[in-house]
Amino acid sequence: MKAAVITFPGSNCDRDLAVAFEGAGFQVARVWHKDTALPDGVDVVGVPGGFSYGDYLRCGAIAAQSPISAAVHAHATRGGYVLGICNGFQVLTEMRLLPGVLMRNAGLKFLCKPVRMKVATTASAFTEAYAPGQEIVIPIAHHDGNYTLEAEELARLQGEDRVAFTYVQNPNGSMGDIAGVLSENRRVLGMMPHPERAAETLHGSADGQGIFASLMRGMALA
Repeated sequence: MKAAVITFPGSNCDRDLAVAFEGAGFQVARVWHKDTALPDGVDVVGVPGGFSYGDYLRCGAIAAQSPISAAVHAHATRGGYVLGICNGFQVLTEMRLLPGVLMRNAGLKFLCKPVRMKVATTASAFTEAYAPGQEIVIPIAHHDGNYTLEAEELARLQGEDRVAFTYVQNPNGSMGDIAGVLSENRRVLGMMPHPERAAETLHGSADGQGIFASLMRGMALA
């Protein structure tokens, strides 16, 4: 299976994400933001965390207009898998691949710490390796992680079982305690916590491995 990891100016988790994919058995291609096409045969695209383009506009807004983003959008539209983490989640909302927006944290401070979150659904290619309701520990590192959307859209996400993860103790004010959400076809996941920073025991938690293992196993069986 083949993964592509995008690098924007200001990305700082792209190498970590590539290593996490490789640890799960993926062949990884690195893709620059000025590229206009993804490599042939890509199964999943990783949009990493960081501060793309310095967050000089809304977080992720400039990255969503970069040359490679059109190819990422087309990949998702064709039914390809996309994983957006932290700033990558922000980029995916700006691309309208996921609903909602990421606002400034409720406490108006940058947060960087391990958090407990709950697996809200295992009915996705990203979460099937976990147990329903399982609590996992994965770090966050963000200033704009307050997931916000209209009440009707929140009810729709919850009703369609598209909330992937929720915080056990909400650190940033996200509506519905949401830490990660799925697209309508369940093949795009955006999440604020960093599973690539909890992908091996030396990280202090290997709970993030389940996301990458889920993808590898699900694609192998598809």
